This record gives sequence, C-alpha cells and structure tokens, in this order.
Amino acid sequence: MRAQLSTQSKTTPLVRHVRAGKVYRREDLVPYSTNVNRELQQLVAQGLLQKLAQGMYYKPKKNVFGEVPPSESDLLAVFLKDKNFFSFNPSVYNSLRLGTTQLYNKTIVYNHKRHGVFELDQRLYDFRMKPRFPKPTQVTTEYLLVDMLNNLSDLAEDEEQVLERAQKKLNQFDAKKLNKALVDFGSA
Repeated sequence: MRAQLSTQSKTTPLVRHVRAGKVYRREDLVPYSTNVNRELQQLVAQGLLQKLAQGMYYKPKKNVFGEVPPSESDLLAVFLKDKNFFSFNPSVYNSLRLGTTQLYNKTIVYNHKRHGVFELDQRLYDFRMKPRFPKPTQVTTEYLLVDMLNNLSDLAEDEEQVLERAQKKLNQFDAKKLNKALVDFGSA
C-alpha cells in the first residue's frame, strides 16, 4: 500500500506537462508517460484530470466558484484536431424574427473532418461535414437565413409558416449579402 501511494504522489513528466484549463487527447500525452493508460486512470481517480470522452481529458481550472469547464472552442479543436470549424446553437435562428421560438439543447458544428452526433463533456454536439462555412466573425443575418432554410426540415417549427414569414421579410435583408450567402452557402 505504501509503495502504491508513493507512486501516485510522484510528479511524473505527464503531470508536469498538463496545464490547468487545457484539453488533451490521449495520443498527445503518450510521449510523457511509459504507461499512459494507467497514469491517466490514476489521475482521473485522484481528480487531477477529468475524462471528457473516450481518449479526451481535461485538467480543470479553478476559480472562486469551483472548477471551470473547458472552453467550447478548445474542446472542439482538440476533438476535431483542427481549428477550422463553425459552431452554433440552432436557437440563434430565433434572432431572425421569423416566428421561430424553439430552444435547442445541442450545438451544431460545421467542419471538414467529422460527421455525426457526439457527447463531449456531457454536452451534445451534431457534427456536420460541410465544404464551406463562414468564420464566426463573418456570420451575417443573411447567412443565418440561408442556413436556416438549408436546415428547415431539422427544426421543430412549422416549415410552411416559416417560409411564408421569410418571404414577407425578404426586403428587410441586404440583397447583395443575401445573394452572396445563397451562392456561397445555399444548398437548395
């Protein structure tokens, strides 16, 4: 028992490598341990790391209120092994004022690598492979309209009513931006 305690409390290269507030993949930690699986299991049991999903770990950052969850952008970048993605909640379509009122408990992630629904850190993410998507700073209301119409069948709204309201409000959108969004991102 004494030998086991001293092994666990030792500062290993892996423990020295992981930083608070960072998300890691198991494969990225292999160079820092001779038995990465055992050491990760021990660190999770000790509360030094949290297991977010299979092969993904997080060293919690603490503030005065307790442990801070990982940032969504860090979590998704590590999961995808890529920083080129666009994530949003479909509830953002409500900002178009087309009568959509539903609140959604999942985040949609447009990317070039993964497709499917995954649970990461007890949150649901719907990954969709898209050839093109805007950077978060380039999102306009016109893009949101085009994207909402592309995903209309996935929304918990009456499609005919939403289309009718969208047609009535078309003149409130910038025609050039709307046309560019249609050309760049329209799928219908």
